Amino acid sequence: MGKKKSAAAAASKAAAKAAKKAKVAKKVEKKEKKKRSQEDSDADSDDDLEAILDKMRREWEQAHAVTEETVEGPPSRRANATLTPCPNGNHLWCVGGEFFSEDGRAHFYNDVYRYSPEKDEWRRYTSPTCPGPRSAHAVVATPAGGGKLFLFGGEFSSLHQTTFHHYRDFWCFDITSHTWERIETKVKPSARSGHRMALWKHYIVLFGGFYDPGIRTNYLNDLWFFDTQEYTWKQVEFRETDRRPSPRSGFSFLSVPEGIILHGGYCKEYVKGKRPVGVALQDSWILKMDTDPKQIKWDRRKKTGYAPSIRSGCTMTLWPARNMGILFGGVYDEDKGEEGMESIFYNDLYGYQMTGNGRWLSLTLRKPKKSKAPKKKVPQPAVVPAWKQDNESGSEGDDENGEDGDEPQKAVKAASKKPVLPEPTPDVEDEIDPDDPILTTPLVRYNAMLAVLRNTLYIYGGIYESQSKEYTLDDFYSVNLDKLDKYTCLKKSEIIIGADEESSDEDDDEDDEDVDDRDTDDEGEEDGDQTNSAQQRMTVDSEDEEMVEAEEDEPTEEQAVEEVIDKEELRKLATAFMGVSKEGSGRSEEDSISTPLPGETLAMFYARSREYWAQKALEKSDNRGKMLRRDGFSLAEERYASYKPILEEVQKILAEAGLDEEEMKRVGGKAPGGGDSSRNRR
Repeated sequence: MGKKKSAAAAASKAAAKAAKKAKVAKKVEKKEKKKRSQEDSDADSDDDLEAILDKMRREWEQAHAVTEETVEGPPSRRANATLTPCPNGNHLWCVGGEFFSEDGRAHFYNDVYRYSPEKDEWRRYTSPTCPGPRSAHAVVATPAGGGKLFLFGGEFSSLHQTTFHHYRDFWCFDITSHTWERIETKVKPSARSGHRMALWKHYIVLFGGFYDPGIRTNYLNDLWFFDTQEYTWKQVEFRETDRRPSPRSGFSFLSVPEGIILHGGYCKEYVKGKRPVGVALQDSWILKMDTDPKQIKWDRRKKTGYAPSIRSGCTMTLWPARNMGILFGGVYDEDKGEEGMESIFYNDLYGYQMTGNGRWLSLTLRKPKKSKAPKKKVPQPAVVPAWKQDNESGSEGDDENGEDGDEPQKAVKAASKKPVLPEPTPDVEDEIDPDDPILTTPLVRYNAMLAVLRNTLYIYGGIYESQSKEYTLDDFYSVNLDKLDKYTCLKKSEIIIGADEESSDEDDDEDDEDVDDRDTDDEGEEDGDQTNSAQQRMTVDSEDEEMVEAEEDEPTEEQAVEEVIDKEELRKLATAFMGVSKEGSGRSEEDSISTPLPGETLAMFYARSREYWAQKALEKSDNRGKMLRRDGFSLAEERYASYKPILEEVQKILAEAGLDEEEMKRVGGKAPGGGDSSRNRR
């Protein structure tokens, strides 16, 4: 009995031990299974993460893909773009710009081009992330990090330039990767265009420009510098008693070892009760730089040497090898008051020696050596300026130039005061020397893009005006500054200038021949209109003035009808008219020309739209000469009368807003064809 109990106990103990072992084994197996499961899960997670990262990488590359393509010739027609030498190579970089079509519409660009002189090749780069379309911006290059282009500000306008938008964004273009990066800082300069930037050591220095909120153009003279190492903007504060340049835009701004050289520019003077007057500036300054902002100061420089005549739209570019600024072209506008402007355009070349106190040089092309065989001299009329008028604007500079004659430049002094536009006449064309380098000179222009690469100056695009039209150019020239033997045309312009105006003048002459009662005063006036049409004189002839004086004060039936319009409805019409006038939306080019603007008198409206109404009158009758002009004036007067109540209500609205008379005139926007003369603000 005892043996049986002992065996049972042993069996029970063995079973318990086996159960315990089984339990332990099961626990171990479960733990290992869990471990294997975790490892499998981690492996799957790693695979998924790699897939996610790969997907993210593909999406980013697609979003930031940069396309590069070779294009034929230089970029399209444009002005107010930037042409910048590459800091680490033999290339030129062209960014942005604007194009004015012949019908007065403005188009803006944000593309990037690279020109390789050795291959004579243009390449275009596009990327999804880039600055918006703009012109009159500023770009400066730095060699750091493989080469970068820094861009600030600029402007964009509506199609008819009735409103402007100014940028204050700051961008960096990496020359190596061809990608843009926007730089965001809490402190930065205000929105502007027409400003300039220059690189001094590792600082980007920014000065001036303008801002146009739509009522009045505000010119600036604040000074900022950007630290390319710390990526911060700082404004330099000056005391009221410190000397510094006046507010301006479109000036020259070139870096020298001791600081920055500033020359010229443009601004408008506003005097209450008088119309704004454009001023082309001719002063020169040096900004003496220092790493301590408190030590930075401006010093004015005297004008010495053979300085260019007064002009704007002629920003200089730097020739580093000679530490010299190179200036080309420009325009001088003589304000004729109510009659508009008389413009003189240039295509001459100047150098500014920046060492010492600075000195101007007239850079003229050198004629090739002649053989001993005698040749006929080139007749003087073949190379005189097309405008054939004395330019009195440079007389003051003559006096200063005469005092300093250290360098023998007397032979070119006269050439430094007037543009040379070769226009050989048929009578002497056979006698012109084909080797005369003056025949290679580009067309006169302003707001062209300039850049010096090594010892070669490149000139691209710009603006030229002929009669009542503005032409944006697309030609491309170079000239070796060491030799100055000739201009090389790298791309001819395909633009036909003045063909339509000339044909219209001929038609007018034929029409006028049919009028027997035309007096000599009328004939002289027609001749004056033809010879001075390129200068955009918006004058009303004596007959038109008589018509205006006789008709302006006499109310018409349409005026009488408009006077009874409900005041509330009239206010709505005036408000709607202001919106269309300001934004330019919903208005065709024809509507813009044929619609009077706030602040315009009947005489001003007819002077601006005279050609339009003459064409309308020609469609309705067979009259010519005096009768045709009278018919056109009658149509213009009818249109003006129908809008007069609305225009008067617009003036009331503006007066309630606190605007004076001259500011009211500016609210209506810019007349087609550049009537606001805003071009020189750039």
